[in-house]
Amino acid sequence: MLSPKKSLGQNFLVDRNIAAKIVREIAPQPGEVIVEIGPGEGALTEPLLESGCRLIVVEIDPRAAALIRERWGERVEVIEGDVLSLDLADVAQRHGVERMRVVGNIPYYITSPILFHLFAHRSAVAEATLMMQREVADRLVAHIRTKAYGILAVMAQTYAVPRRLFDVGSRSFRPPPKVTSSVVRLAMRDLEGIAGLEEAHRTIVRTAFNQRRKTLRNALSPLLSDTERDTLFTRTDIAPGARAEELAPPEFIRLARVYAAAHPGRTGAPEP
Repeated sequence: MLSPKKSLGQNFLVDRNIAAKIVREIAPQPGEVIVEIGPGEGALTEPLLESGCRLIVVEIDPRAAALIRERWGERVEVIEGDVLSLDLADVAQRHGVERMRVVGNIPYYITSPILFHLFAHRSAVAEATLMMQREVADRLVAHIRTKAYGILAVMAQTYAVPRRLFDVGSRSFRPPPKVTSSVVRLAMRDLEGIAGLEEAHRTIVRTAFNQRRKTLRNALSPLLSDTERDTLFTRTDIAPGARAEELAPPEFIRLARVYAAAHPGRTGAPEP
């Protein structure tokens, strides 16, 4: 039994019923390549291996990595290190598959960086089923014109179809967190028109929500002159008096397309 490290945000899943429920939701197939982020003591690892899938675990804690190796040996591939530094496309290529599925009980304090890392590697990830703080799950699936709708919702719904599966109480973990958790599935996709506009899109979304009480015309003033903003709203047919929370993900792509045309070179992959 490992002693959880607060510095790593470790809350080990100890409820076997919840672990089994998560694996049933994933429904891993024999021979399928699955990447588990942060296996800890192996609560999810064991039922995943029972499915016959090809399992790769990514663990930053050397103690946990050693424990997984000791328990399951060559049945599981252990990558010891930070998932945020892992090139998932290389992993998929090495295993001879185009796309993999990802699962994990991820540390709350780095949920957003992990999500953005998966979005950036979505060409190698078919879907991700992740345990996270319920508050973050609420933000992922939030609808426009709600308080929870913000940067995370727009980015998640641009690059994936997020769906909250079920909640998990604190007693299912050691030590028990002070919050309720949720299991979320993100089926990766690209909204039409986003290809090549990722950096411009990220810039527009972040700037628009930076001062979400302001109208878009005022919120985007750090990026564009008065004339450029007039052009932006005319060409996108978006009201300058609207606020960021009133725009659906495709409308942010329209803004990004016009913005990128006026600022060549603003392309790239999404980052945290």
